[in-house]
Amino acid sequence: MVYKAALISALAGALFWKTIGVTAFLFFTGVCFMKNMLSVATLACLWLVLVAPVQAAEGNIAAGKAKAGMCAGCHGTDGNGMASNPLWPKLAGQIPEYLDKQLHDFKSGARKDPIMSGMAAALSPADMKNIAAYFASLKTKPGVAKNAELVKEGGKIYRGGNAKTGVSACMSCHGPSGQGIPPRFPRVSWQNAAYTEKQLLAFKAGTRTNDGDIMTRIAFRMSEQEIKAVAQYMAGLH
Repeated sequence: MVYKAALISALAGALFWKTIGVTAFLFFTGVCFMKNMLSVATLACLWLVLVAPVQAAEGNIAAGKAKAGMCAGCHGTDGNGMASNPLWPKLAGQIPEYLDKQLHDFKSGARKDPIMSGMAAALSPADMKNIAAYFASLKTKPGVAKNAELVKEGGKIYRGGNAKTGVSACMSCHGPSGQGIPPRFPRVSWQNAAYTEKQLLAFKAGTRTNDGDIMTRIAFRMSEQEIKAVAQYMAGLH
């Protein structure tokens, strides 16, 4: 009888806290919606972060470093990309779970790139976790925004979105300083503007779709001018 009573008490407590959590989530998102700061896509971000957590990726940094030699030609020995081609992204300091997912997507074909698909083809799941852990451990070098007018415009979109066209504020998923929100939403601060612009245009065109339909919806509503502006702003964001 004591055991049965304890079990009933535990189940009741679990249900209570689950109800409190869902209620808090609904209240929070409702307030944000009333302030016109979030769109459906942004609420999806919050749902994934607060309600649907996933297991964090864990990798061996030393093993990742040994395997990442093949990555240096495009991403640099320090993970900060190559000045010779700004279309190759910085990987240093990136969220490891995000990097791990991208490598899996390149291998499966969910994300398409002729170079990266070939590079990921021979990697095992352990290799991917280790490489992701290695690049995440590296220090990101500061980026530089080159167009002051675009930066001003991009900052407004990053922080507040565009209510007229239904574009969500970028910071709602990537954070006020662009550090990202683990495990799903990547760091965007100090990223090469040319790379960011290329990816946003790919989301807009529907040629990149491995984002759970969040970025494709947002980028579709953005003009090419807005995309350029946000890319410039992110390059110098910290």
